[in-house]
Amino acid sequence: MTGWLVVAGLGPGADDLVTPQVTEALAQATDIVGYIPYVARVAPRAGLTLHPSDNRVELDRALHALDMAAAGRRVVVVSSGDPGVFAMASAIFEAMEGRADFLSLDIRILPGITAMLAAAARAGAPLGHDFCAINLSDNLKPFATVERRVALAAQGDFAMAFYNPRSASRPHQFARVLEVLRAECEPDRLITFARAVSTPEEALLTVTLAEALPEMADMRTVVIVGNSQTRRLGRYVYTPRSAL
Repeated sequence: MTGWLVVAGLGPGADDLVTPQVTEALAQATDIVGYIPYVARVAPRAGLTLHPSDNRVELDRALHALDMAAAGRRVVVVSSGDPGVFAMASAIFEAMEGRADFLSLDIRILPGITAMLAAAARAGAPLGHDFCAINLSDNLKPFATVERRVALAAQGDFAMAFYNPRSASRPHQFARVLEVLRAECEPDRLITFARAVSTPEEALLTVTLAEALPEMADMRTVVIVGNSQTRRLGRYVYTPRSAL
């Protein structure tokens, strides 16, 4: 058996947002590797082994996947959304550093619809001009770096999409992010809280920065902060493409 490794994005939640490329790779796989809830999205079948693991062991997970591919298995490493956006694609390449034997493997990265884009589409077009994405978790970087990047993005008048805004273990940090935004932005800046987009639990709320509360976000929420020109149009939110 000739092994290969695919790093695949499962999209934001709905089955019909998984790309045909990813569906085909899952059908051919002998092994599925990933964070526990993402592996749970893959239906069991004969000949398929599921390898769920905790979210804080990315490099171990990547090495396990690479070793299985090198042994001739057909391995799919799954992420939610897109695997290159705060997900497993980078971890795979990091695990390959210093391992010349892995460089000959057949490795493919299959894109998916990331939560930021799914949330923006539900809201309208809040990312219609220059924008950035910032992971608010401090698991892999200091929170001081998070604060600095948020402040600089606001000073640059970028629209911003925030991933992992508020967890049970760090509920205070999103409150601090709102403080940073209030120091840099006008109080009527629009913020959209998009939770569990494309799933039955989907909820969408747009408020001003002055109205925003930390409790409006959790780990299933993508927070989209508009730029200074972002506006409402009926039930939609959009950022014009004209130069600022």
